Amino acid sequence: MADNHTLNAALRRDIAEPSANTAMGWGSDVAADMLRRIGVRYVTHNPGSSFRGLHDSLVNMLGNDDPTMLLCLNENQVISIAHGYGKVTGEPMACILHANVGLLNGAMGIFNAWADRVPVYIVGAGGPADAERRVPWINWLHTSRDQASYVRGITKWDDEPRSVGALVEAMYRANIIARTAPKGPVYICLDAALQEDALSEQIDLPPASRFLPADAPIPSPDSLERAADLLVSAKQPVFLMGRVSRSQADWSNRIRLVELLGAGVITDLKTAAAFPTDHPLHRNIGYHFRTAIDDVKSADVIVALDWIDLGSAMKMLPAGERQVISASVDSYVHNAINMDCYGLAPCDLPFQVEPDVFVRHLLPVIERKLAGKSRSPLGVALKPVDRPKMVAGEARLEDIGWALQDARSRHKVTLMRTPLGTSPDVCHFTDPMDYLGNDGGAGVGSGPGNTIGCALGLLGGDRIAVGVIGDSDFIQGATALWTAAHYGIAALLIVSNNRSHLNDELIQMRVAKQRGRQPANAWIGQRIEDPDVNIRKIAEGYGAEVIGPVETTEALGPAIEKGLALVKAGRICVIDVHVAAGSPSRLAEYKSEPEKAS
Repeated sequence: MADNHTLNAALRRDIAEPSANTAMGWGSDVAADMLRRIGVRYVTHNPGSSFRGLHDSLVNMLGNDDPTMLLCLNENQVISIAHGYGKVTGEPMACILHANVGLLNGAMGIFNAWADRVPVYIVGAGGPADAERRVPWINWLHTSRDQASYVRGITKWDDEPRSVGALVEAMYRANIIARTAPKGPVYICLDAALQEDALSEQIDLPPASRFLPADAPIPSPDSLERAADLLVSAKQPVFLMGRVSRSQADWSNRIRLVELLGAGVITDLKTAAAFPTDHPLHRNIGYHFRTAIDDVKSADVIVALDWIDLGSAMKMLPAGERQVISASVDSYVHNAINMDCYGLAPCDLPFQVEPDVFVRHLLPVIERKLAGKSRSPLGVALKPVDRPKMVAGEARLEDIGWALQDARSRHKVTLMRTPLGTSPDVCHFTDPMDYLGNDGGAGVGSGPGNTIGCALGLLGGDRIAVGVIGDSDFIQGATALWTAAHYGIAALLIVSNNRSHLNDELIQMRVAKQRGRQPANAWIGQRIEDPDVNIRKIAEGYGAEVIGPVETTEALGPAIEKGLALVKAGRICVIDVHVAAGSPSRLAEYKSEPEKAS
């Protein structure tokens, strides 16, 4: 039975001294007020003089409340925390990036949010654009013409307003675009002069209620009838459930639809929980579609709900007569810069709608055609969750999964992240908030920030944010711990510490074998040894509680219980688990092979 209680009832906010002048009088005051109007609660930032006007407005006009400024020590974590927050809430959190240098430093985080289709509201700054107003050297160095061009390919929209009126319009438009599916990051660059110029007249801001996203488009009745006919006549339908919502109602709709049709379900560890893994109709979960081929190859109708890289998945299936139905709006943000459009998938019945909107409207049509009678066997019990298969001795990555799975039977956990090598055997999800997927861009360094952002999004609820991350991910993103410690954002980070870039080490071993060369040299340029990085000292230096190093399976369970207790007490906690070196997954092999039919 899960232990239900309220976590993080209130953020520990930096309290501003009252200011004598809180009247709206400068351009930056308008920008700050606009952030409040569009519903932004938090603003992450790393300080910079290019937004000194906006900084003052947030603190001295708004009193550092709604939105509250959250200081970060690195721009990548500025974005990563907002990204994690958006994954939980579906709402854009605001970030501020200093000039061109802050934007460039935060670009990897922006790419992650872009690839993950998560809304982030990014405010940049630069200039002054007017060269006559620049101070020597530094203003010239940190001013770029068309600064947004650095990230235009990985944002949904950008603007650089030149007047207060244009600023208001740009900020409302950016909010609408960020919140409209497919969601994603937007970027507005505020010129330093625009921020710091006094207002020439009183500004009457239009109400936010007149600038909201439209309702999602719905599928046509004729197309729904065709889809329903295909599915009702199918003998072996299979659903590929990809990027779907965190809504409990949408979760229930997906279960009801699948049960009516008696369809199989495949889910993806790259995306958040989409279907209960202990359901008898759930067949496979993993980071790579190749593990699911045997479960899909006999399907006569495949329904893809915003499945990532559907084109490659279809190429991997053996030839056969099968119909494909797809529901996704992802093509709305495909561009010529990034290849996250993936391969062009064959599709017999495409729906240009959000996947859960498709399910919501298809469900009553299927119910009517089947007269409400389910094709699933009645009384079929849920699949039992395997108990931990831990072997005494040196800890392995899968042992972390088993120990955490055992703890999740007693604690309400939202798993923010799990490494690429995680075994599907330890991935058991029964609620849409049980797991939030990977970071989208498959880079390194976002894990700590994403997990802390997740905890921020869960603020005031009864769930504990947990991230299982690699040592490289931790090392590159550890500065986020200070933000969590300073503001009292409680979360648990479990570091799977193999002292290597092991996935790449295995890839180098494979390349050497293919070329008839020495695979024993694969460790060179990969191992994080001599000296070992001291995870404990890093985490303690940023204010986190630390457990470990944990080196045996016997110590894992008690360590996780202690860590969860610390989180419930309002602490950010890191568990350093020294895991045995070994193959993290077949992902290393998959990276070296082209996608082809089995």
